[in-house]
Amino acid sequence: MRYIDVFNGDADGICALHQLRLAEPLDSELVTGVKRDIDLLRRVRAGAGDRVTVLDVSLERNRTALMALLQRGVRVRYFDHHAAGELPSHPGFEPHIDESAGVCTSILVDRYLQGRFRVWAVVAAFGDGMPKAALQLASNLSLQAEPLAALRALGENLNYNAYGDDEADLLVRPTALYRSVSRFEDPFRLLAAEPLLKRLDDERRVDLARALALAPYRASEHADSYVLPNAPWARRVSGSFANRLAAALPARAHAVVVPNRHGGYTVSVRGPSGREFSAGRFCRAFGGGGRREAGGIDNLQPVRLDALLDALDDGVEQASHRA
Repeated sequence: MRYIDVFNGDADGICALHQLRLAEPLDSELVTGVKRDIDLLRRVRAGAGDRVTVLDVSLERNRTALMALLQRGVRVRYFDHHAAGELPSHPGFEPHIDESAGVCTSILVDRYLQGRFRVWAVVAAFGDGMPKAALQLASNLSLQAEPLAALRALGENLNYNAYGDDEADLLVRPTALYRSVSRFEDPFRLLAAEPLLKRLDDERRVDLARALALAPYRASEHADSYVLPNAPWARRVSGSFANRLAAALPARAHAVVVPNRHGGYTVSVRGPSGREFSAGRFCRAFGGGGRREAGGIDNLQPVRLDALLDALDDGVEQASHRA
């Protein structure tokens, strides 16, 4: 029997798997990639009797590969918080899926483990741009302001490292970053012992300063949009920048657009808080996906950029009328 762990290379995917393997230690094969590398199950080579655990990877995008694994007799346990569509009914499939707002995959694993390693769910929620959920999780951990800030920075740094067209854009390969994290049950010991995290923090802050110095491409009534340059640093910081904008102006929607190597744009969208607007649903109309608070589009054709930004402003306005 082989064990294969398939996980998103961002903070949520890394922390979800870390919690699970702290509770259930085993030597598994790792399948991961950059944050936008969603079609991960097609890379899994497994047969009858093998066990596959999937974390923070859209079932909707992987349905065909998932069904092929199940039909070959692979047992699949699936943790995720993105839109999934109809769940397969199969004796080899064990879903832990919740698309509710304010939930990330690490929170689902925290529930599954009954809070045994909750501090890592706090790290993940901060990294996934869910500070309210992170603070709620942390409320019974007796953490003061300084350690909470350290956990927030850790989550943001793990997430920052996941953005790019491919692993050449990243500072650290996701498998290597996970293995560094996996050596420590205590995140504060990780921060004290691993210089790699200091490097990620330094680079993220430099890249954020570059992005914050840019003028908006468009500032409409309900949304702000930024077009970043065609550079690895811009691709790396796009998610962190979108989360920073959303935290600073939560009542507005935000779009961060970066040219990619395919001649199109990669887009990160953050929806306004407190309104009936789903960033993930909005992005699906343009070939992307995501969840309520945050969505993305892997490859938007440049001729569609202004149409997307018009639709974003219109969508938020309509949501305002429904509130």
